[in-house]
Amino acid sequence: MLQRADPQVMLHSDGYYYYTATVPEYDRIELRRARTLDELGKAEAKTVWRKHASGEMAAHIWAPEIHFIDGKWYLYFTAGSSQKPWEIRLYVLENASANPLAGSWTERGQLKTGWETFSLDATTFTVGKQRYLAWTQRPPEIDKHITAIYLAKMDTPLSISGPAVMLSQPELAWEKIGFDVNEAPAVLVKNGRVFMTYSASKTDANYVLGLLTADAGADLLDPASWKKSPAPVFASSEKNSQYGPGHNSFTTTPDGKVDILVYHARNYRDIKGDPLGDPNRHTRAQLIQWRADGTPDFGTPEADAARPAN
Repeated sequence: MLQRADPQVMLHSDGYYYYTATVPEYDRIELRRARTLDELGKAEAKTVWRKHASGEMAAHIWAPEIHFIDGKWYLYFTAGSSQKPWEIRLYVLENASANPLAGSWTERGQLKTGWETFSLDATTFTVGKQRYLAWTQRPPEIDKHITAIYLAKMDTPLSISGPAVMLSQPELAWEKIGFDVNEAPAVLVKNGRVFMTYSASKTDANYVLGLLTADAGADLLDPASWKKSPAPVFASSEKNSQYGPGHNSFTTTPDGKVDILVYHARNYRDIKGDPLGDPNRHTRAQLIQWRADGTPDFGTPEADAARPAN
């Protein structure tokens, strides 16, 4: 999909892939659905919610994610206010319709994390019977502009229970180019482990994916359970003209047997002005390979010529 950043795709039990992403105007949330990933690019984009004209949820509508929990649909997203557009927080919409492109979406307010600082990029996943929320937030105890990855248990689709723990903050050189950034967690549970990708550095050609790994049976709320990969696991490819790959999600083929990485990237390196003002982060997808030790090999971003046109 052209000009759609921060993509998320989920394969639902009804056989449809559901897709949402950040639009370049930062003003609304769209949904699409299709029977195959290739058809998503041609599917009608249904606007299911628009930003408020003023007040909260009136600016920077970013990184929506759609999830089906306990018989209802939920959209988690980021928004700022008209008065303070950069004081962005996490919000939730709810829909009880069988088809989330139909029915009505109800605003369920801010998803509180325990403190009020810059926060974004919420995702949710389960291990065993426990549901977790992972997200990005500025640490309250660190007096510098960084973003870190946090995790907490959820007691409802609208709330966390207990304190949040920091799993990762920018420490390595490749996480601190342009800005000190760990953001956009995405989770894949497989082979007895929990793999959490995250994006690091500025959202230009330096944007990359890092990886945190924990045993599925470990205490996931203990930061010591997680190991950070020392190098990026997915990065720009000059050879393939793919730059700044990141903010990914995971899905599978319809039979569930093949894992797929969905992400955004640009096909040129040089950007004029602020990267956030450049609309050409395009949604892309490619197969994930698995090593003999059960860990994912994301490879390198494939060239546009290697993909079917959307």
